Amino acid sequence: MKSLKSVLFSIMIVFVMSLSTIVFADSYSDTINVFKKSDATKSFFKNCYGYAIFPTVGKGGIGIGGAYGKGKVYKKGNVTGTVSLAKLSIGFQLGGQAFSEIIFFQDKRSYTEFTSGSFEFDASASAVAITAGVQAKAGTEGVTASASAGPATGDHADINYSKGMAVFVHTKGGLMYEATIGGQKFSFTPK
Repeated sequence: MKSLKSVLFSIMIVFVMSLSTIVFADSYSDTINVFKKSDATKSFFKNCYGYAIFPTVGKGGIGIGGAYGKGKVYKKGNVTGTVSLAKLSIGFQLGGQAFSEIIFFQDKRSYTEFTSGSFEFDASASAVAITAGVQAKAGTEGVTASASAGPATGDHADINYSKGMAVFVHTKGGLMYEATIGGQKFSFTPK
């Protein structure tokens, strides 16, 4: 049984890593522009202290799952370092997915907490999914306050910072039953 778990874990890691290599096909500015087009993020770009952007995060799992991606951290419009995202999960999950992620920092305190070297979202953290002008809450507690699946030109999600951070994801492809960001670990390397 232990050998089967090791094989499944190895296959899952190879799958997730292959999804994350898509990052080289996307530029950071293209990904930032995708998020800037959403009404839900416009005020965050105008008022945030900084943000972390991940052009592509690959996620996959069959019972045991994981996610991986590389990104850059910006403070007041300037790159301050690189960051990697990793997540390992065990439980009911099946499938694979690639998505972009942005984390906004409300103030210096939240930026410093994130860039302190190693940061992790707690289990209740969630994100707002941005797809074709529709926002939907991807969890039950944590990073977002509420969401509405209204039309792109109508009402949009009422999103607030939680603990100084707000997280948005944009699905690029795939299908996976599991939608939280809780447990994501980040490793920051200054520029």
